[in-house]
Amino acid sequence: MRRHVPARLLPALAVLALLAYPASPGAEGATPADAASAVLVLTVVLRLVRESRSTRETGAAVPALSPRAALLLGAPVLTLALAALGAADAATGIAGLGRYLQIFVLVPAALLLSLRDPRDVRVLAWGLVALALAEGGVGVVQYLTGSGASYRGEDIRAVGTFGPGDVMGMATVVAYGLVAASGLALARSGEVPRLQRPLAAVCAAALLVPLALSFSRGAWIATAAVLALQLLAAGPRRAVKVLAAASAAAVVLVGGLGLGSAMLHERLSSITKVTEAPDQSVTDRYTLWAAAGAMWREHPAAGVGLKGFPAHRDSHAPLALSAGSDTAGAGQDFRVQPLLSPHDMYLLVLSEQGLIGLTALGGCWAALLVLGVRRLAGTHRRPAPRRRPLDCGLVACGLLVWQLVDFAYADIGGPATVMTALALGLAAWWGLAARPAERRTP
Repeated sequence: MRRHVPARLLPALAVLALLAYPASPGAEGATPADAASAVLVLTVVLRLVRESRSTRETGAAVPALSPRAALLLGAPVLTLALAALGAADAATGIAGLGRYLQIFVLVPAALLLSLRDPRDVRVLAWGLVALALAEGGVGVVQYLTGSGASYRGEDIRAVGTFGPGDVMGMATVVAYGLVAASGLALARSGEVPRLQRPLAAVCAAALLVPLALSFSRGAWIATAAVLALQLLAAGPRRAVKVLAAASAAAVVLVGGLGLGSAMLHERLSSITKVTEAPDQSVTDRYTLWAAAGAMWREHPAAGVGLKGFPAHRDSHAPLALSAGSDTAGAGQDFRVQPLLSPHDMYLLVLSEQGLIGLTALGGCWAALLVLGVRRLAGTHRRPAPRRRPLDCGLVACGLLVWQLVDFAYADIGGPATVMTALALGLAAWWGLAARPAERRTP
């Protein structure tokens, strides 16, 4: 059995490692993780060129994208270019085009070509778990020592190394790790190493604590939805075992030790009050959604252009919109974070790219989801020798579903955005390039 990490996976693992690089206050532009993602794309291109020349000699060239994969991942390119041309400022449009191509086209395609078999997927999944444990550990220390981001006048919000300016960063990383660990824990017996399932279950249970201490309602909702779907897809026996372990850990670490119980209960109960008595953050989100809808109604076909939302926000937003979001703590001074997006990916695409852009991007995501779920369902129908690995399907589909749910109240932006590209790449591998699981060899 192969035990080393293939060299082709090192750039993808470097992306994960560099996500933990501490964010500089007020820093903008490319991050170290973005640079690593560019290296990932470049190495895949160079490998394709090099191995295509030696195909006749070695017979082991990396396969190019299938026509269906190329069509699916390449469909948004034309609509993104159209939206970039419609931007008020050419430089802004080009910058937005580069960002969208990075997250939704280039990095997913590069990761699809880097993954060869289920073992590669498991290596990347454990990389997600390791990053989540590291960031989650920092977040728990921040809560216990009062050195986190400001929340209700106390510096207790767990944000990891992402800082108070990106409070969703650590929550996203931890949620990704939790979803990956849960998928690995629900693997079939005999398909994976013996220690993978109990170790993954312990990691999943441990990650519930930093996820709770992130006080991110959106991450809670998306994670709960994905875990429920994973349990249903895995079958009742494995579901009961993992659910029991996670519940016990939650009771001991959160309930028994009293980790933020009062504030957690208040934050959790606020989810049901977003329409009855919304706080300012919810009010701001409603007004931003209204502004995005107004922009789309004025430009229904092509939108206002890439990165055009900030310039059109004030002329379309209701008066209830505040000046910005107050941020402080985690080693940073008080700052007002400007609200430059609608905090809803679907509305952001609709307002800036119109129905044309939303159809292309949304259609790509929906197709990946349908293909992934269909193959996941097929893992239960095929005979054992030809079954696809269940854990890989649960990880890939789980991350995609988490991201699509999260897009309902968040959008791209910040250092953790490159995680979206990794989720799409894993989903593309599972839905477009996965093959039946190989027979285990000694």
